[in-house]
Amino acid sequence: MVDMKQGNRTATTEFILVGLTEQVALRVPLFGVFLVMYLMNVLANGTLITVIGRNTQLHTPMYFFLFYLAFVDICLTTDTVPKMLITLVSDKKTIYFSECMTQLYLFIFFVGSECVILSIMAYDRYVAICYPLHYVTIMSKKVCLGFAAASFIINFVNGLIHTLLIARLSFCNSNKIQHYFCDLTPLMKLSCTDTFINELVIYTEGSLIVVVPFLIILVSYARILRTVLKMQSTSGRHKAFSTCSSHFIVVALFYGTILFMDFRPSSSYSLERDRMASVVYNVLSPMLNPFIYSLRNRDVKTALRRMLQRKISSSTG
Repeated sequence: MVDMKQGNRTATTEFILVGLTEQVALRVPLFGVFLVMYLMNVLANGTLITVIGRNTQLHTPMYFFLFYLAFVDICLTTDTVPKMLITLVSDKKTIYFSECMTQLYLFIFFVGSECVILSIMAYDRYVAICYPLHYVTIMSKKVCLGFAAASFIINFVNGLIHTLLIARLSFCNSNKIQHYFCDLTPLMKLSCTDTFINELVIYTEGSLIVVVPFLIILVSYARILRTVLKMQSTSGRHKAFSTCSSHFIVVALFYGTILFMDFRPSSSYSLERDRMASVVYNVLSPMLNPFIYSLRNRDVKTALRRMLQRKISSSTG
């Protein structure tokens, strides 16, 4: 760590990332596992983006936000996994203060974006199932773009607030981050400055980004369930459940770990437990999302099949 004295304050210029594990024997196997998961994430989400982008039949609000979600999933994982892979197989575990703050900002931005997108997708399904005749009007192109812009602005500001609050802290106790990336709680643990304001903002302003979208999802699905149970048609009921089930699986996987990680007392912080929980929503969930949506969505499977058939035809022709 390189320190510069500024009066009575010590400015930290770099941190040391402990990484995913300190057990040397596990590092190479874990490197292989997470490299494969990262490549699958990029390939699967990239394919989903390509399929939606190239098929005009999928240019609807639901697939617009699925396209957005796939893009966010790639960015979220790319923000943290490459550095984690380096720390697993290299002695270079340092990360400069500016890099750390950038990684923290992007992480908060993309996690927040995923929360908002999932809530918008739940609202979209609510409108489609509960108000099908008004769907085109309610979920117009202008409204969808407005939702996307609002998501960007909200999370831009949210990420900036948390990052600036962390950047103002003094890290004079240690520069060793007990994590594989720069996250809020591990950084606050290193601070010798009072972090009351940081924790207060996490539990107040942060709740607007995580809890409010989660409540929107719960309300949307409660109303969807009530509407579906009233349907007379068995096929219509089955179609509605099939359409929503994939989204519900994604929400459960992502939000389960997010709520566990961010909304519990800092005194209950556990290194191993938090590392594993962060892997779920930071690596596993983004990798599984495209498979969950693709395997349970007939339109996506049909579009993917047609795209592959065209590629085979063009290569053999």
